[in-house]
Amino acid sequence: MRLPINSQIDDLIHDLSNADLPPDAFNQYRPGDENNAVRRANLRLYLKTMKAREPAALLLMEAPGYRGCRLTGVPVTSRKVMLEGAPALDIFGLEAGFRDVADAGFERVYGEQSATIVWHTLSSLKALPMIWNTFPFHPHQPGRPLSNRRPRPAEIVLGVEFLRQILAMWDFEQLIAVGNVAYETLEVLRLDARKVRHPAHGGKREFVAGLSALLSIGA
Repeated sequence: MRLPINSQIDDLIHDLSNADLPPDAFNQYRPGDENNAVRRANLRLYLKTMKAREPAALLLMEAPGYRGCRLTGVPVTSRKVMLEGAPALDIFGLEAGFRDVADAGFERVYGEQSATIVWHTLSSLKALPMIWNTFPFHPHQPGRPLSNRRPRPAEIVLGVEFLRQILAMWDFEQLIAVGNVAYETLEVLRLDARKVRHPAHGGKREFVAGLSALLSIGA
């Protein structure tokens, strides 16, 4: 028997906020920081919004970037997307209750290429899958918080704990892995998934084509 969805969301956010990470991975939900409290609230609102929409598909990506989820708390969502919203999908925006935050040193960080491509593509398709990251925290280069790196195997294993919680909240009809890290993780879990190219590093055209083919029947 499933717990009420609000309890499941609260449990997930509690577990995320208390995760122990190495020094070169940032927990954007950890207690004791006002900005992290805003990010927890943004994530809670996103999850409740998605539960109300009951998405048929999961779009699993790699990890937060310093221009996106690291600041907003919402997977693959930059300050630009979160604040300006995605009108075609009726999601995000200050009027919807999402709140802005910019940590010291990140004030000029507003948009993120991957987030812009993902949300523009979804808006064009009128499709709203649930989006999550294989490793839900921000991995960065040692001593360089305004950088990104690929999550390590141990970090991906940690991320699986939270991915299982997401999978328990929804009955997805379709699992879409964006890039190799996400695809290999779903393979390890023995879950049937389709893979599309990650939009970063020149992958925009292939990502758009791949996602369009998979979501053209709706999500």
